[in-house]
Amino acid sequence: MIALRLRSSTIFMEPLIENKMRKIAFFTEILVEDFDGASRTMFQLINRIDQERFNYFFIYGGGPAQFRDFHSYKVPTFKIPVNDDYCLAIPQLIKKKLELALDEFMPDVIHIATPSLLGFFALNYAKRRNIPVLTIYHTHFISYIAYYFKNMLPLVKPTELWMKRAMNNFYNKCDIVYVPTRSILSELQQIGLQQEGLKLWQRGIDTKLFTPQKRDLSYLRGLTNNDRPTVLFASRLVWEKNIKTLIEIYQAIQIQQLDYNFIVVGEGTAKATAMQEMPKAIFLGKKPHQELARLYASADAFIFPSVSETYGNVVIEAMASGLPSIIANGGGSASLIQHGVNGFKCQPDNAAEYVYYLKQVLSDSKLKRNLVTAGLAYAGQLDWTALTQQYFDDIELLANKTPDTALAWAN
Repeated sequence: MIALRLRSSTIFMEPLIENKMRKIAFFTEILVEDFDGASRTMFQLINRIDQERFNYFFIYGGGPAQFRDFHSYKVPTFKIPVNDDYCLAIPQLIKKKLELALDEFMPDVIHIATPSLLGFFALNYAKRRNIPVLTIYHTHFISYIAYYFKNMLPLVKPTELWMKRAMNNFYNKCDIVYVPTRSILSELQQIGLQQEGLKLWQRGIDTKLFTPQKRDLSYLRGLTNNDRPTVLFASRLVWEKNIKTLIEIYQAIQIQQLDYNFIVVGEGTAKATAMQEMPKAIFLGKKPHQELARLYASADAFIFPSVSETYGNVVIEAMASGLPSIIANGGGSASLIQHGVNGFKCQPDNAAEYVYYLKQVLSDSKLKRNLVTAGLAYAGQLDWTALTQQYFDDIELLANKTPDTALAWAN
């Protein structure tokens, strides 16, 4: 049996197959598994692709020349001046070739990771071809503006308005927008994103990787050369993570002569300044997840002053490892903590408040035990298997909506 189908101006014939293979074009700036929290979320999906049901075509900027055994297309990039950890894909340089490759692949659904130049290219292509779009809200870009324009205050409001218009222009054209927390979902609605496209989709946690069983005090002692309580920070060292307040927390600990170790994990443009301002802190650079899991499980408290998080993977990783968290009351990560139950939330820029709760956690063993128990219970509910199944079900749902109307049937 043959189906005659129409997409845009192209007519083609194909066999009618029940449970046919679905084709997904996946656009992302960077295709490197442990690059950041967004990448790790993407790879939870990628590593679970059933290649008997789904055929993925990966279009990306940073990453390998060929991605595994999938269809791959590497787009030219350039480094971002304000953050050299990242590169920006420039699809306009190979626009015709990329469109031809996509037309040949004929995707049923398009997945877009980021509203970048590559993301807008993908969205425009999808709209011209009447292909449904799914995206995951990975990065709360609007929260970055205050940091990057801190020396140009008159530009903050106009830039925020421009950003809101750009976000509405992008996300309101997507069929499904996965949002990780209710607080971020509410904030997106307030700036104009349409409710019908927004869908709550939290992040999962690998509780076999992040677990209190990884606790290794001899490993920690090898880093600190002592048995004092250890405070941990883990994230990219970039200013939008509120590194300024992290430095102030460290300095308040020194002024109060609190006998704590202070370990910082991560790389980024703020690292050099942080090392200068935090001379007794132990900077470990970027660590693979296996070693990071040992650090979480072995430390005594986790400090995280960032308010720019869309979700806050590191907070969940700490909780799943049995590490009590003291975080900023802002951004997506604030939704993960119930104050006084599974952690503490502070005024984002109030270093003294972080230190106050830090002292409580490190001096009250019963309080710490209660926080750890509640944190483990919360993290235990976040199952990646269920979340990824929801994603693939939604991909199937969107593929069924693809307007490839059957025109005729023939034996």
